[in-house]
Amino acid sequence: MKEIPRFFSKTGLGLLAILLVWAFAFDSHAQQRLSYDDQLHEAVDYRLVGPHRGGRSSSVTGVPGKPLLFYSGSTGGGVWRTTNGGQTWENISDGYFGGSIGAVAVSEYDNNVIYAGGGEKTVRGNVSYGYGMWKTIDGGKTWESIGLPDSRHIGRIRIHPRNPDHVYVAVMGDLYKDTPNRGIYETKDGGKTWNKILFASERAGFVDLIMEPGNPRVLYASSWDIRRTPYSLESGGPDSKLWKSLDGGATWKDISANQGLPKGLWGLSGV
Repeated sequence: MKEIPRFFSKTGLGLLAILLVWAFAFDSHAQQRLSYDDQLHEAVDYRLVGPHRGGRSSSVTGVPGKPLLFYSGSTGGGVWRTTNGGQTWENISDGYFGGSIGAVAVSEYDNNVIYAGGGEKTVRGNVSYGYGMWKTIDGGKTWESIGLPDSRHIGRIRIHPRNPDHVYVAVMGDLYKDTPNRGIYETKDGGKTWNKILFASERAGFVDLIMEPGNPRVLYASSWDIRRTPYSLESGGPDSKLWKSLDGGATWKDISANQGLPKGLWGLSGV
């Protein structure tokens, strides 16, 4: 039998010992983490809260400081409200508008001010459009139409945290054809007038819109190059991008090519 090389007998065995210790420590940490995660999961109990009519839920929002109050928009039943954490629901848009809802937002400054945008953003074979923007200033007792009737599908609504009349809306537009109505829209007078502040193309609408917490001047928006026909769905294209504004939407920059983001063709993206 050949003699074991001195390097292996000393250095090699030493490295092997270190690896075994590291592996044991890693396995122990993994077991602890698994046990910890299991405990967290076991502490969460999900339950179906409805509402059981009106179609699938397409949008839901809570209200800061009111943990049992939620508003939900559905694809066929308008806007719903629960004041007891989902035990019971009531429809608050019947008699004013209904149909498909894409976004619901409650003003952080004044919880009585609620905005709803028509048209679901879940592009399915039976996708249904909506009828623009709606607003209530009395918590859903009464509503008024505030424009953007040709938006078709509204993906997201963001309200300035200190001004309920200052609102941004992500408009997807008509899914079946090119249209100039797509874009990010802004109102500073509660919906009396609207300005389009960002446009990607007639083919790509905007599906997501985020306002940085604590700094409403910083906005992120994602455009989606999407086309639906009765027999096909085309998702993704050169105008599917991620955008950023540092001045409240006055100017925007395409940041899709920034380091760390995916290369190649983009489809639907959320922020």
